[in-house]
Amino acid sequence: MDHQILSRQQILHKINRIAYQIYEAHVEEPEIVLAGIKGGGLEFAKKIKRVLEQITPAKVVLCRVEMDKKDPLSGVKTIPGQESYTGKPVVIIDDVLYSGGTLIYAVHHFLKTPLKQLKTAVLIDRNFKRYPVKADFKGLSLSTSLQEHVRVDFAARNHAVYLD
Repeated sequence: MDHQILSRQQILHKINRIAYQIYEAHVEEPEIVLAGIKGGGLEFAKKIKRVLEQITPAKVVLCRVEMDKKDPLSGVKTIPGQESYTGKPVVIIDDVLYSGGTLIYAVHHFLKTPLKQLKTAVLIDRNFKRYPVKADFKGLSLSTSLQEHVRVDFAARNHAVYLD
């Protein structure tokens, strides 16, 4: 049974809040790179980018992070490539932080490049980390059982987060 834990309006509020937190953390920066992990993370990053572009004079660059979430050791690829974020502040964005595996492999990839700063942002932090990674910016911390599944739906008009 699906149990809605965030409505469209609540998600929009969290997107705005996270965008303002990112702006405040980078207020002096001429450019901010948002690295969205393909899937829900990329969709979340696009929404944060839209808000940031309205509130900051900084150039906001969207970078797509591609990886096989079931086999992250197979490699991480970014589009555009590392020349787009070298020496700049980067925020890695995903929709749900569960074990920390996806985020830690993305962080590992970005650490191979000299950056000005590296932060992370998630909509939902599930608090079941197997890896030493945390979200610097998060919409909601949620303590759930291992059997429960959090599903983020960014489908047009029906933004919602469900606990299955």
